[in-house]
Amino acid sequence: MTRYEADLGTVQETLLIPLYGRAVESRKAEPALRDPRAEEIVASLDYDFARFDGLPSLAGTVLRTALFDAWVRDFLTAHPDGTVVEIGAGLNTRFERVDNGTARWLEFDLPDVIALRRKLFADTGRRRAAAASVTGASWADEAVVLGGEGPYFLAAEAVLPFLTETEAHGVVDLIAARFPGSLLALDTAGPGIVGAQESHDALSKVEARMRWACADPAEVADWCPGARLLASHTLTSLPQHMHQALPAAYREMLATLAEHHLTQVEEYRLNLLRLPHP
Repeated sequence: MTRYEADLGTVQETLLIPLYGRAVESRKAEPALRDPRAEEIVASLDYDFARFDGLPSLAGTVLRTALFDAWVRDFLTAHPDGTVVEIGAGLNTRFERVDNGTARWLEFDLPDVIALRRKLFADTGRRRAAAASVTGASWADEAVVLGGEGPYFLAAEAVLPFLTETEAHGVVDLIAARFPGSLLALDTAGPGIVGAQESHDALSKVEARMRWACADPAEVADWCPGARLLASHTLTSLPQHMHQALPAAYREMLATLAEHHLTQVEEYRLNLLRLPHP
């Protein structure tokens, strides 16, 4: 098997945590999600993934991804020919898990990430990756050209908390202006999480740190008059149908977390917004 160097920037390195989480999960007898492509990618990268072995937050990354997957599936059920835009795509394999055979799929990330993606994934007529900074406008320009009138689902998974609040606000403003009426999925981290990163089980093992502390995801909707917060979940308050479908081990773990009211669990939220129409 060909081996590739995971030569990534400081923040970009964090994408390897959820990748490894999905690979580990996929090997379980009763997984919350299957991701054989993630298993293949982990095996092909020259990186010390062992530093993340046994970390509780790996399960959190799996649940976050599973909820984002469910939101994208719902969108594609309603709009089979819609466009999914992954902002900060990392080495996500959502296309492999969720694609319906007719949607357009656009994946944007920084140049070093896209250079690695191109060794592992191929563009197709419906799927394309491009290098761009989330804080610039070029990715939105390209997405509008490729996606046309949409409709659009934009996913920013594990991206915006690593920006400043001003930068995150700018990204949301850009999305609202260029993709009116679209759906936007993003995660937010509260002050307790951002302030305790040095002791976080996974982030303490890398150099990157979150910079935007969001106490209430409703504030994000307030940035764009007319936007609506359609859903906001913690890991212990996932949608009922999703919770019931989880393996028993996950349900037991989440019940224990809910009982202890852990700040880092309660403050981390997964959010779905409907952006305003003009």
